[in-house]
Amino acid sequence: MLVGVPKEIKNHEYRVGLTPDSVHEYVAHGHQVIVETGAGVGIGAADADYEAQGATIVATAKEIFDRADMVVKVKEPQAVERAMLRPGQILYTYLHLAPDPEQTKDLVASGATCIAYETVTDAKGGLPLLTPMSQVAGRMSIQAGATCLEKSHGGEGMLLGGVPGVAPAKVVIIGGGVVGENAAQMALGLGADVTVLDRNLEVLARLSARFGSALKTVFSSKAALTAAVVDADLVVGAVLVKGASAPKLVTKEMLGQMRDGAVLVDVAIDQGGCFETSKATTHADPTYIIDGVVHYCVANMPGAVARTSTYALNNATLPFGLAIANKGWKQALADDPYLREGLNVHAGQITCEPVARDLGYAYVPAEDVLK
Repeated sequence: MLVGVPKEIKNHEYRVGLTPDSVHEYVAHGHQVIVETGAGVGIGAADADYEAQGATIVATAKEIFDRADMVVKVKEPQAVERAMLRPGQILYTYLHLAPDPEQTKDLVASGATCIAYETVTDAKGGLPLLTPMSQVAGRMSIQAGATCLEKSHGGEGMLLGGVPGVAPAKVVIIGGGVVGENAAQMALGLGADVTVLDRNLEVLARLSARFGSALKTVFSSKAALTAAVVDADLVVGAVLVKGASAPKLVTKEMLGQMRDGAVLVDVAIDQGGCFETSKATTHADPTYIIDGVVHYCVANMPGAVARTSTYALNNATLPFGLAIANKGWKQALADDPYLREGLNVHAGQITCEPVARDLGYAYVPAEDVLK
């Protein structure tokens, strides 16, 4: 199979679909790999590093899309990239389609086979290709939130961990999954007063067992959520419903009761955000203020730490990508029910039920397109 790796073009996106080490693995399995020139600069990988592992460097993204059987990316294809997709081509990347009707429409029209990292599952019900970026984003949410609390960034002027004689900031994390757990780890490590809310008692028990009395765990009733958010200095939205748009848990009414200079960090923004006032921002212009509350809603947070993120992501995506290349997508998905969950679009059909439901498309099960 001919595998193509274009340079990411989303605002301040420095990650890359394959590392040189991953290229080596594809080549060792008998595949050809073409990489757009400069694709790996953001992770410190020069064209020569890719060539040394057997890749061929090409000058433009168009050549990647024109020639590749499978295109491996990180972020969802931008409009100019979607226009270059063709019927029968495999796209293997993050998609986050439910809150993105324009992308969905273009992928349906392309006729391509689109496999989304974020809906691939595992035997435990986890999301193994989303987990590494959730770990990164969870940890980054506290770094970003701490910066936003500084007065020069519109915040209250609080040090997250306080100092002796001065209370630390109150951090509220909505959702105790991978993002929430990693956010809690960072916030506690910096000395903040941390509360995690979740509706799953097993999640709360796990977090309590891990962090002990240093972490407050609260069942997320509407009343409890409102009370926690209104009293918080920093709120991290860490809610995920696989494949679907995120629920809007923090309302504009709650916002009006928060302190001026409080901060919201919406890690769920890729799925539309879990704050009613959320709108996607970029690393170039990451924040905005509504009702005195600073909003940080960058849709590709891990892109800022591209080297760490790319290697962590490749560790997870490489085995599945190799299976697709080695067997062809149909056989790979037929053999692996967990990878099959990643199929979102095929030949103009929506094969991910939450996407079909949220955007009003007919749903065609992946099993049907494999027949």
